[in-house]
Amino acid sequence: MSIQWFPGHMNSARRKAAESMEKVDMVIEVVDARLPQASCNPMIEQLRNARQRPCLKILNKTDMADPVATQAWIDYYNSQKGVTAVALSCKKPSDVARVPKLAMQVAPHRGTALKPLRMMIMGIPNVGKSTLMNALLKKRVAAVGDEPAVTKTQQRLYLGNNMVLTDTPGMLWPKIEHPSDGLMLAASHAVGSNALIEEEVATFLADLLLQRYPQLLKARYGFNTDGMDGVAVVEGVAAKRGFRLKGGEYDFEKAAHTFLQDYRSGALGRISLETPQSRAELLATYRSTDNPDALQAEDEEEDDEDYDWRDAPDHRGR
Repeated sequence: MSIQWFPGHMNSARRKAAESMEKVDMVIEVVDARLPQASCNPMIEQLRNARQRPCLKILNKTDMADPVATQAWIDYYNSQKGVTAVALSCKKPSDVARVPKLAMQVAPHRGTALKPLRMMIMGIPNVGKSTLMNALLKKRVAAVGDEPAVTKTQQRLYLGNNMVLTDTPGMLWPKIEHPSDGLMLAASHAVGSNALIEEEVATFLADLLLQRYPQLLKARYGFNTDGMDGVAVVEGVAAKRGFRLKGGEYDFEKAAHTFLQDYRSGALGRISLETPQSRAELLATYRSTDNPDALQAEDEEEDDEDYDWRDAPDHRGR
């Protein structure tokens, strides 16, 4: 299943972001800590590099991600030129309070009454940009919703006398190169429901968790995962929750929805869908398929094939 979702307002948002990039000093990019690279919009990278703008990359929802994988991603991003990475939860005031100081460190030549620090907050839908904006300004200035792409227009706001924030709509990109990225984005609710089939997304997610976090599936649903595949996991959820259709068959659709909600809410536990190592392996596999778009995809994504997330401190073998 190849998932693509690029509503018309996103194309307009891209044009406006390109125009505004000239007038900002830095970019604050918010990504999902559970899938940091899959939730990085390559268009954002292209726009800020074209204007040579530094980036504060915020791995949000860190309280829902595997801490070992998150630390590996922090190390990975901090090794990149012009990038400062931090893991936090935009729902925690103490975490959000760190952001202005971090931004000042990224652009120390700005941040005075005469030269306020001009920041653009960017990211894909549903990663927490609006939550961050509201928390920074300590009032509701951006709509927050469970559905992706709630924010559709750009707005400029002031954080005290020395900082200016430009909030942008959540943007995906016209073509998601890797099918697994589209499925991870769909599982994490960054894609509109009209662009996906929940049963297929849930099966993909279940297969992935069987490989990396079988113990969390067992703890949540109480069944032994040995010998299971993704379909069997979703059927197991239906059996445990009593989801059946008339005639006694499992209600696979309802079970898939419940399974995705358990992941999205964090009820399954702290989960990361990718690591720097798994990302390097994905790109290596992609190159080996002789895909004509492979070289272009490599240029759009800065990856370090020699980086091994297992070298991160406190590795637990995941």
